[in-house]
Amino acid sequence: MCSASRHLLQQQPLPQIPNMPIPTGLPPLPSTLPQPSFPTIPTSVPPFPSTLPQPTLPTIPTSIPPLPSTLPQTTLPTIPTSIPPIPMPTLPSFPTTIPSLPTNFPSIPMFSPPPTTTKSSP
Repeated sequence: MCSASRHLLQQQPLPQIPNMPIPTGLPPLPSTLPQPSFPTIPTSVPPFPSTLPQPTLPTIPTSIPPLPSTLPQTTLPTIPTSIPPIPMPTLPSFPTTIPSLPTNFPSIPMFSPPPTTTKSSP
């Protein structure tokens, strides 16, 4: 058991990688490659020719013309401000005195409170 664990601990030697030069930067491009020429984009827009017809916006009047006075004036019906009193129906007179209930109810043993036990507090 001990020899098996010692055998697992021995690592195999890694194969040696030959030292190849790793390029850190790109090689310069040869000057024989044709440089791409970008089309020149004009930054300023040429002015429009003045022969284009300018659209004319319709003039919107800001002031509303007065309404013609030939319209019939609608007369509102006059609402009376004083409301006639509404006759109150006469309610039948109820007796205002309630018959007195008896104050001594018969004691029901089921609902009687438990007897109070007095504890002597030190």
